[in-house]
Amino acid sequence: MQRNRLPAHAYFVGSAVFHYLGPAFAVLLFARVDVLGVAWLRIAAAGIVFALWRRPWRVWRRLDGGTRRLVAGWGAVLAVMNSAFYLAIDRIPLGTVAAVEFLPVVVLAALGARTPRNGAAVGLAVAGVWLLSDVRLVAEPWGFLFAAANAVLFALYIVLGHRVARNEAVTGIDGLALAMLVAAVVAAPIGFLDAAPAFVDPVALAAGIGVGITSSVIPYVCDQLAMARLPRATYALLVSLLPATATMIGIIVLAQLPTAVEMAGVVLVAGGVALHRERREAAVAA
Repeated sequence: MQRNRLPAHAYFVGSAVFHYLGPAFAVLLFARVDVLGVAWLRIAAAGIVFALWRRPWRVWRRLDGGTRRLVAGWGAVLAVMNSAFYLAIDRIPLGTVAAVEFLPVVVLAALGARTPRNGAAVGLAVAGVWLLSDVRLVAEPWGFLFAAANAVLFALYIVLGHRVARNEAVTGIDGLALAMLVAAVVAAPIGFLDAAPAFVDPVALAAGIGVGITSSVIPYVCDQLAMARLPRATYALLVSLLPATATMIGIIVLAQLPTAVEMAGVVLVAGGVALHRERREAAVAA
């Protein structure tokens, strides 16, 4: 009853803000803890919160081998994706990384439903990313490459996440809780030692835990509450605001002022995300 007192759009706004506010705080934390160390702290902190909340090991015991491999694969993708994302935002603006992240999502939708509308959406998104790459690829090639890797992994993360959500043996939140624990283990070899300085720095450790909660726990819970009450088409349209949200948070928190060309690129990608339709939406419209 308390949950229903707030409009559904408020939960989406909360998800959108915290989805990029957490990474913005992470960028500030890079001065005290190495990039991959912060990435591991984020995953581990979120994994611990979800584990205490959902106790996913009870679900793991009753899963068959195929489902276990699916969840483990999802967690491995989550670990590498977060590491690539943090390596990207360490080098290029948050808004640029967010815009590049959505290109594969639009392309996947176009492959699932080949319509003129989705073709136009891909055109807008590709044009936007091309503008961003033209600005950043020369100045920060590694940053843009990490952003591209994160985008591909983000698309794979969505595909695997949908398969887990459709699996009757595990619910979405329990699946995410399991995947987070797997991700913490997978990311440990590349991030645990870099996170070690935080264990003797209470401020850095608290900040790392805060990054995990604001980046992964709060946005996901808000997403679930928003998706449960918003029509699918409305939610898909609101998602187009995320690149702009990331840009605004980059400006406010990190003083990352975009150029006119970068703003044009973000707007084009947001337009592509707003225009595209998933297979089910295209069928209903037809």
